[in-house]
Amino acid sequence: MTQQGVRWTADQVLALAPDSTSRKAGSKLGTADPWSVTGSSREGAVWGLCEGSGGTPYRTVVDTADGTGPAYRCSCPSRKFPCKHALGLLLLWSGGEGATPAGRAPDWAEQWIAGRRRTQEKREADPTGSGSGPADPEGARRRAERRAERITSGATELEERLADLLRSGLATAEQSGYTLWEETAARMVDAQAPGLASRVRELGAIPGSGPSWPVRLLEECALLHLLDRGWLHRERLPETLAATVRARVGLPTSPTGPPVRDHWLVLAQYDTPDPKLTTRRIWLHGTASGRTALLLSYGAAGRAPELTLPVGLALDAEVSAHPGAGQRASLGEQFAPPVLTGTRPPGMTTAEATARYGETLRHDPWQDSVPVTLDNVIPTPDGDSWQLADADGDGALPLTSAAVSRPGLWRLVALSGGAPVKVFGECGHRGFTPLTAWPTTPGEAVRLC
Repeated sequence: MTQQGVRWTADQVLALAPDSTSRKAGSKLGTADPWSVTGSSREGAVWGLCEGSGGTPYRTVVDTADGTGPAYRCSCPSRKFPCKHALGLLLLWSGGEGATPAGRAPDWAEQWIAGRRRTQEKREADPTGSGSGPADPEGARRRAERRAERITSGATELEERLADLLRSGLATAEQSGYTLWEETAARMVDAQAPGLASRVRELGAIPGSGPSWPVRLLEECALLHLLDRGWLHRERLPETLAATVRARVGLPTSPTGPPVRDHWLVLAQYDTPDPKLTTRRIWLHGTASGRTALLLSYGAAGRAPELTLPVGLALDAEVSAHPGAGQRASLGEQFAPPVLTGTRPPGMTTAEATARYGETLRHDPWQDSVPVTLDNVIPTPDGDSWQLADADGDGALPLTSAAVSRPGLWRLVALSGGAPVKVFGECGHRGFTPLTAWPTTPGEAVRLC
């Protein structure tokens, strides 16, 4: 936090919005009219007072250079992070120095900023958090053993239920309805195996979902059976595969190995909500190392996760990989605020993307998709759907049904205009989901999710 980063663009600010409603409301507050006492500091803080429905304006302050991503504080009652006032303030700040002139923060903003700085200093001085007291390795070992026993019991029960389903015939799954699967998922939660519970819930959505649903159900049951057997015989597996199995059943993992310092390009950020937990996925590309890393952040009970990184910027930071075959990683120390960069990730053809996914399945059969960047592809109609076709070849990748239903598809089509583009996204057995795109000519990243 020794220098101030560049002002973000409006698109990069709006990419921080937790949902479309906040994005629309924040856009309305991105003008000078509702704001007073606005300002910014060279260290990356922005503040202002925003008129509200009551007589007292809302106090809003944002720290764009916080070590874990932008941090927000607003006196409004919203539970969304960032709230519409924080988004509006950042939009105002993105317009230039005149809207938020450099100066000294008012006391209410300075106190919060100083507290954030002290927290960051403590985090840098004690990155493991061990200062809270001595560790209890023996207690941790016993807790891990008890949890492993519960998971083993749950996996054994799940094997019995899968065997019962096959004996009675897959047609009974449609007759039983979703209750059977929800009950089984609840049993896996009791066994402290959230990964197994999630896969069981996915099974419940397959019966009656369209033509060939019994084939898809059998395939997913086979993968779940494979994961069960992997857990029950994990001591016989190679360490990397055993680590993947542990992660897939839902055991938490910690970073291993030395951190990698690089200029990490923020490729994409999107949220996957469910009634109890919102999961935020942030994809990074190391411009020097060539590595791709996935950061996960969580928000409970409808709250947006706190970790937020603007798409299209690069940050000088350390990233530590987690064990297993995936790209899961944790963000370590950041040495400077995110900055604009002209660097783009290297790309590949659609055939090479398919081959990469196939290679990944050798090490992680439960992987739904892999991150890839496609070079020189053109979005093209394909019957009732769409595909990304190689501009210089015969290959193409169909878009997933979820991608076709999103507004981001039309942003991609407009960016292309029939010309080739570079697209980053996730490639898997359901197709390709575009997340970010760049024009072939110099230009900024366009967020598609």
